[in-house]
Amino acid sequence: MAENNDKDTHYRVLARKYRPVDFAELIGQDAMVRTLSNAIETGRLAHAFILTGVRGIGKTTTARIIAKALNCTGKDGKGTATIEPCGECENCIAISESRHVDVMEMDAASRTGVDDIREIIDGVKYASVSARYKIYIIDEVHMLSRNAFNALLKTLEEPPGHVKFIFATTEIRKVPVTVLSRCQRFDLRRVSIEELMGHYSKIAEKENCEIEESALGMIARAAEGSVRDGLSLLDQAFAHGAGKVSEQQVRDMLGLADRAQIFDLYNDILQGKTADALAKLRHQFHHGADPAVIIQDMLEITHWLTRLKVVPDAGDDLVTSEAERKQGLEMAGGLSIPVLTRTWQMLLKGAEEVRISPNPISAAEMVIVRLTYSSNLPSPEDLVKQLKNNPKAYNTLSTETASGSNGTTAKGSTHQNQSSSPNAPKAFSVIQGSGQVAISIGDPNPLSENNYIEAPSTFAELVKLFEKNAIPEIAFHLNDNVHLVSYSIGRIDIRPNSRVPKNIAGRMSAELKKWTGKNWVISLSSELGEDTLHDKDVAELEALKDMVKNNDLIKAVLNQFEGSTISDIRKINDVFSMPIDDIDLDNLISADEFGLDDSD
Repeated sequence: MAENNDKDTHYRVLARKYRPVDFAELIGQDAMVRTLSNAIETGRLAHAFILTGVRGIGKTTTARIIAKALNCTGKDGKGTATIEPCGECENCIAISESRHVDVMEMDAASRTGVDDIREIIDGVKYASVSARYKIYIIDEVHMLSRNAFNALLKTLEEPPGHVKFIFATTEIRKVPVTVLSRCQRFDLRRVSIEELMGHYSKIAEKENCEIEESALGMIARAAEGSVRDGLSLLDQAFAHGAGKVSEQQVRDMLGLADRAQIFDLYNDILQGKTADALAKLRHQFHHGADPAVIIQDMLEITHWLTRLKVVPDAGDDLVTSEAERKQGLEMAGGLSIPVLTRTWQMLLKGAEEVRISPNPISAAEMVIVRLTYSSNLPSPEDLVKQLKNNPKAYNTLSTETASGSNGTTAKGSTHQNQSSSPNAPKAFSVIQGSGQVAISIGDPNPLSENNYIEAPSTFAELVKLFEKNAIPEIAFHLNDNVHLVSYSIGRIDIRPNSRVPKNIAGRMSAELKKWTGKNWVISLSSELGEDTLHDKDVAELEALKDMVKNNDLIKAVLNQFEGSTISDIRKINDVFSMPIDDIDLDNLISADEFGLDDSD
């Protein structure tokens, strides 16, 4: 029975008026009710509970119901803890009105400090005044400070037998594990649209308000599983409709576009009708629809059509009309999964653009334009089929062996379109192998063979090539942060570390193709590979230093000049390859300058 005070002449919002007062009125939480019922019947009651779930799902309400269940004494005053509190004894009434001296509620959002928790720690020492249990309800418990949690831990682990803690939070991950491990956890699930519609329909009857079923469905969907949010919307709808609520009124109130118009817009997009789609978008916008909500609706349609494509029975629910179900099945039958997933990704990105844009309708129009133009693009699978089935238009350039993910090899075919027109688009190649397809864009007018350079025969030469052509970033990463796994002309396997940009393989391949005229396959490997060129240089320099220090001639020179050290070591080839002006002739010494013969 809902709380309802006939003497109260002030209007009470529906969310308060129809707040559940016992477990029978609590909708959608059967698992939790069953667990608590068994615990009460068997006397296996935890000393602390934590309730988590989305806003408005009923966490604080459930905490009060649990408090009543534990402290109910029955109409005759002799009852015990029960899953069905009477609601008429002094304890039940006082708890419902939030005035029971032994049931204390604390809002952790406003009382976050350790001093607030010390009040609780001091209070648990004393027995309850009139109730069976002294109960502490702490709402939004995740807002407590770290010191407050630490202060509570010992009491929470070993509380007196007459004390129970009930915590509620929307951010369960922010609650320390040390606290969670001491509580019995209940996850309050989102209430389904069907359950919300049934619940709101009963409330509408009690309030003597007429509301169309489709309007109830809109409110239930907008609530997103939150009972309180839906009741607030229902309250607003009753005020808006003055006792009679239609679908159009709710649509105007929520800023929603007509669902039939959304389907028409979606159809135009998939058929590539840009002008028609933009006109429909503007029409809905001028009639009060929010651009962000329109994009969100199309996201929901995309998800729904994908489910229909995979599981045709997914359309059999209470909130989907027969006409929508039929139209959805027809649309799903004509769409492929790649097209639906591509549409989903573009809408997902577009939804964020509309949200942050200073002009949402313009952003939504740009999303529509992208969608309509992409609708005419073939999927990678269709593109490969077209290339294979049109040998006159596409020439086979090469056949390579591509390594599969399972270690086997598969033949990969490369096709490239060519055009002699100077205004033709860039050529593209399609490489298929190991069940994967890769498309690369190339220059349709590459340099003539006379301008190509000879491909570097070693990895070190390849790094110098990038240095010579003024691409220092790639040269630096190849030298310092890349481990070579294997190298051959046209094929390189490397293992980059975390500091290397993710697009380095593509950039290397493009530059090498431009310089050498050859196709280069750059693969990222998980094998350890060799040391980096920088590490090799460091190791070689250390070995050279050790060799020099152990040389008898060098030892004699160092002994001749007390306190002298070796400041620099260079290979003789490096010195003679330097410009003559860069050589420090004063520091080029010979043995006889120090009175030493060649034997020394």
